[in-house]
Amino acid sequence: MSHTAPLASASRWPALGVLSATMLMTILDGSIVTVAMPAIQRDLGFSPAGLSWTVNAYLITYGGLLLLAGRLGDLLGRKAVFLAGNVMFTAASLLAGAATGPGTLIAARFLQGAGSAMASAVVLGILVTLFTESGERAKAIGVFSFTGAAGASLGSVLGGVLTDGLGWHAIFFINLPIGLVTIGLAIRVLPADRGAGLAAGADGIGAVLVTAGLMLGIYTVVKVEEYGWLAAHTLVLGAVSLALLAAFTARQATARTPLLPLRILRSREVSGANLVQILALAAMFAFQIIVALYMQKVLGYSALDTGLAMLPAAVAIGGVSLFVSARVTARFGARAVLLSGLVLLLGAMGWLTRVPVDAVYVTDLLPVMLLIAGGGLVLPALTTLGMSGAGADDAGLVSGLFNTTQQIGMATGVAVLSTLAASRTEGLLAAGSGEAEALTGGYRLAFTVSAGLLLAAFAVALAVLRRPRAASLPDEAPVVTSEAA
Repeated sequence: MSHTAPLASASRWPALGVLSATMLMTILDGSIVTVAMPAIQRDLGFSPAGLSWTVNAYLITYGGLLLLAGRLGDLLGRKAVFLAGNVMFTAASLLAGAATGPGTLIAARFLQGAGSAMASAVVLGILVTLFTESGERAKAIGVFSFTGAAGASLGSVLGGVLTDGLGWHAIFFINLPIGLVTIGLAIRVLPADRGAGLAAGADGIGAVLVTAGLMLGIYTVVKVEEYGWLAAHTLVLGAVSLALLAAFTARQATARTPLLPLRILRSREVSGANLVQILALAAMFAFQIIVALYMQKVLGYSALDTGLAMLPAAVAIGGVSLFVSARVTARFGARAVLLSGLVLLLGAMGWLTRVPVDAVYVTDLLPVMLLIAGGGLVLPALTTLGMSGAGADDAGLVSGLFNTTQQIGMATGVAVLSTLAASRTEGLLAAGSGEAEALTGGYRLAFTVSAGLLLAAFAVALAVLRRPRAASLPDEAPVVTSEAA
């Protein structure tokens, strides 16, 4: 059994601050690098293909290790894994900032991804054991979701400011003071816990299968834009990845101490919320990535103009997640809040399917920035639902699973939507359309597909997720409950 020392009520909120700061740092690091890539390429002599590994190395280890890291938190203690991840991430940031060649930087990015996976995989597991009362938990999840929205919004802006003002090294060195302060505070304010021990779930073969399968799958997806969906590279590696994950699933059904007890997936709330998350985040990345491309390539916005134009969306998402989501969740339940948020997001994507070549910001884009506030309802509600069935022994694993499906949704969304948009654009150019018109046509297709993904997410949420009630994992006494089951 996993045992957590009780934490005084007044100490829970500083602990939440530490957890949120780590998530902010993790999300920032995932986006801040993209702005600095041209400067990194010039300074370190990256080839165009090699440059993509400054992002891919992080994504592959981060997404591939989340599930394993979450389970290790349950077995070894979530606080210990959280601290180890922060130490690794901070040290790797120092190595990345001091890099003088491509090899060192890529190695550092692999280590950063591993450290981020260890820290973030157990964050939600710690959170739900700190806040067991539904009203307080809803507030805590709202604050946590706000930091995620803030990190995604700040990344590109801060990356540009630091790169232009201090050089690309600064985007990594900025993690050092944040990491050191977070580690120091975590030692003091996070509750001590004792894991169940490796004997309770040390499935080494299963760990190898799932980690290799996830890493290979994420690698395959992030390289789709380079190779194409029907290329032998994609089909062969995708098939191998699926075979590894299938073998992992089969092993979990028979292993004496499974890494992922399949009873967890029998919880409608856990499995349903994770599926909805994959669909919704794949669609929402059309907004974050495709809208930015549309503004710059079609409307001629600068990087700074694009950041400012998308600022209302960041404010709307952050404000709703911080000040609204907890109240409406307490009154109506997470399921109803999730469905309402998906409707708002669907309205935003529907609006984008009609964007013109010569858009006027106030009438064509600002309404989208306001409707995207639905993300401030969807993300906290999904977090509540995804963690609603987590017992004390499995909170880290369920947290790792939830973060894993986040990465799958985001990576798949970027790969699918960018590939569809590029293909449509090429077809329109071949048919004689102008560049701006062809690009707009491609982006409209991406927004249309995103709307379809959100419709599918709504249908799954409506059919699979049940109305509020106390929840627990099958065959276990409810240790952590939520009214948002």
